[in-house]
Amino acid sequence: MSKKIWLFDTTLRDGEQVPGAKLNLYEKLEVAHQLKKLQVDIIEAGFPASSEGDFNAVKQIAQKVGNTDDIMITALARAVKGDIDSVYNAVKYAENPMIHMVLGTSDIHVEKKFSKSKDQILQIGVDAVKYAKTLMPQVQYSTEDASRSDFEYLWKTIEAVMKAGATMINVPDTVGYAVPEEFGEMIAKLNDRMKNLDDSVLLSVHCHNDLGMATANTLAAIKNGADKVECTINGIGERAGNAALEEVVIALSTRSNYFDAHTNINKKEIMNTSRIVSTLMGLDVQVNKAITGDNAFAHSSGIHQDGLLKSRDAYEIVSPTEVGLDDMELVLTARSGRHAVKNALEKLSIGNIENEQFEVIFEDFLKLADTKKEVYNHDLFILVENFFAKTSKEANAKIYSDQFYQLEDIQVISNQILPSASVRVRKGEESFKAATVGSGSIDALYSALQQVTEFEVKLMEYKISSVTRGKEALGKVKLIVEFEGETYIAKASDTDVIKASALAYINAINSIVVDKFLSIPKPAPATV
Repeated sequence: MSKKIWLFDTTLRDGEQVPGAKLNLYEKLEVAHQLKKLQVDIIEAGFPASSEGDFNAVKQIAQKVGNTDDIMITALARAVKGDIDSVYNAVKYAENPMIHMVLGTSDIHVEKKFSKSKDQILQIGVDAVKYAKTLMPQVQYSTEDASRSDFEYLWKTIEAVMKAGATMINVPDTVGYAVPEEFGEMIAKLNDRMKNLDDSVLLSVHCHNDLGMATANTLAAIKNGADKVECTINGIGERAGNAALEEVVIALSTRSNYFDAHTNINKKEIMNTSRIVSTLMGLDVQVNKAITGDNAFAHSSGIHQDGLLKSRDAYEIVSPTEVGLDDMELVLTARSGRHAVKNALEKLSIGNIENEQFEVIFEDFLKLADTKKEVYNHDLFILVENFFAKTSKEANAKIYSDQFYQLEDIQVISNQILPSASVRVRKGEESFKAATVGSGSIDALYSALQQVTEFEVKLMEYKISSVTRGKEALGKVKLIVEFEGETYIAKASDTDVIKASALAYINAINSIVVDKFLSIPKPAPATV
């Protein structure tokens, strides 16, 4: 029978320790509500003793998110009375609260950090657990820097705090020092001893990514008996981060035959949770990051696209729909092959294109892709239109481009008093103008573009990144917008990031036109 693995999310505590990632009260609540929707088992909401603001945030999460018994709310304390009291007073409002405390067990921590003997540190831990148990039934004890600790002293500590009343034992690889085989062996030994002492106590791990092995170490621990794992969304956290929740969850799901374990996570909420955390914390997700990176399910190689179109399992082991994305994304670039481009045209039902006609269109596609980097569906319509315009004797060959918007000109004024933007956009033979003010230059620009396109879209994500180096660096803008309950992703690049921002917005609007409003006659077959 598959073993249930508890998911302890520490995005709001360890994740928030990333420099610059501090959240305010309302942002913390938004993330916590989303984590509940994701169906994590435990939320570590913060470190209440660190500040009054963090205490209030943990308290609010306990009251408003922990108000049902299907989720546990905890917060971190050092093994001292003042910290334990802070956690208790913050999380006690939850239906299912827990006190989590941490104390080092490695020689480095005991001798250099605390300047005490091992026996003294062990006694401090025991006393702290006994005190916490007078306040709450659920107490987790973390043996900080466990992976660099003397094993027998580590076990002696665990045995003592279990007898003192700890209900969960967390074994952290605090500095990311462990390797999977070694860490797995340690967890197997601890699991055997713990289950013989008291099999009701959960064994947990908390792995950092300093050597890039946080997820691998976490999975090795699960394979060797861990009952619970501590993770963060997108793998954020102190230094190089933590084990990424989404990677652990999808690994267990995809390789269920190997791990024989599962979680209660609602996998379809993974991408939404990732985007919320990334946006609110201002931490971009690495484009090639597993599961939540922009390119995790994007295929641009012609060889891969051809294989995927023939059989999905040729290059895809996880369906993007499993984590809350649309179906597989075949990105049309200069590396895309004929099969991918022909498939895209067929999906859009553009005309009755014969093989000889397609070869001419494909050559035009390659020229456009070299210039534009990424080709969108509306670009395909215009490519086909241009082909038929050159080969058809009909006077009116412009049946596609009249439907799409083209950026003609923009002017943006950025200042602290009145940021403003003026735009001119063409649709077919008509030109539209608008001028607006906003809270910033991009807000003003997008308000103006919304006026001329007349689409009430909601901006979900806006991201700028540099593609090349130097003064003439190419800037790439990525947008996610929502229209009538559906999301649309668009990108654009230019040496002027303001222009790139406008082009990305226009690409998003044209994607909506293709998806929602393109209802026009298709051109008849033509001869080359």
